Amino acid sequence: MRGWWREIAGLVLPVACGGCGRPRTELCPSCEDVLTGGGAGPRRVRPSPEPAGLPVVHAVAPYAGAVRELLLAHKERGALTLARPLGGALAAAVEAAAGAVKGPEASPLLLVPVPSSRRSVRARGHDPTRRIALAAAARLRSAGRRARVVSVLRQRRYVADQAGLGARGRLANLSGALELVPGGGRLLGAGEVVLVDDLMTTGASLAEAARALGGVHRPFIPEIPHGLPAGPAQHGFEQRAAAVIASSPASFEINRNSAGTWNVAGGER
Repeated sequence: MRGWWREIAGLVLPVACGGCGRPRTELCPSCEDVLTGGGAGPRRVRPSPEPAGLPVVHAVAPYAGAVRELLLAHKERGALTLARPLGGALAAAVEAAAGAVKGPEASPLLLVPVPSSRRSVRARGHDPTRRIALAAAARLRSAGRRARVVSVLRQRRYVADQAGLGARGRLANLSGALELVPGGGRLLGAGEVVLVDDLMTTGASLAEAARALGGVHRPFIPEIPHGLPAGPAQHGFEQRAAAVIASSPASFEINRNSAGTWNVAGGER
C-alpha cells in the first residue's frame, strides 16, 4: 500500500531533482550526466581489502554527490520514478560485467538481485534493488539484448544492520546468510548470470551472493587484463560477474596497475 501511495503522490505533488533538488524535474541533465558516469562508462571496481569470492564487479559512478542522493531518494525517500534512470545506469554496468567474463553473446542475461531483508522491504514499502533490476532488464531488452530478472536468492537467517560495521564485521554478519530458493538452480542454467545491486562498498554482500549461487555453470575462454592477478576466471572456469550503479566512498583513486579499474574502500552498503 505504501509503495502504491508513493507512486500516486509522485503524479500530483511538485517534483524536484533527486540529485540536486532543482525544481520541476525528477532528474536534471547535470545529475543525469553524473549518473551515467560523465561519459567515462562503466569500470571494474575492487574494494580494499577484497573479500574472497568476490565476483568481477563493474560500476558506473562513484557513490558521491548527486549519485548518492539519487540512490537514497529512490531507496529511502520513495522517489520511485527514479527507478527508470537508475535502471538505465545499471543496464550499462550489466553489459560491461557480462562482456568482462566473456559469456556467449547469444545467451540471455539473467539479472540476479542481491535480496533485501523482509523487514527492510516492509519499512521502505518496496524492494529498491529488484525495482532497479527490472528497469535495467527492460532497458537491455529495448536495446535488443535478451534479459530478465530472476530472484533466486533469499535470506536464510537474521542479518544485523550493516551500518557501522567494517569489512570484517560485514563479512561475519553476512557469512552463510543467503541461499537459493527451491528450483533456483535450474533457472541459472538458462543464460548468463549477473549479480546486481545498487551499491558496493566492502563487497561482502556480493561475495556472499556469489557463494550462495554456487560454483561455475559454464566454461569459457578468458582474457587476462594486464596487471590483474590470476584468479578462478583465469584458469578456465567462469567467474561470477556483478554489476552495481555506484561504488563508494565519495573519494576513490584509479588503480594505476590496471587500466579501467577503480579501487575503492569503505562506504555505506
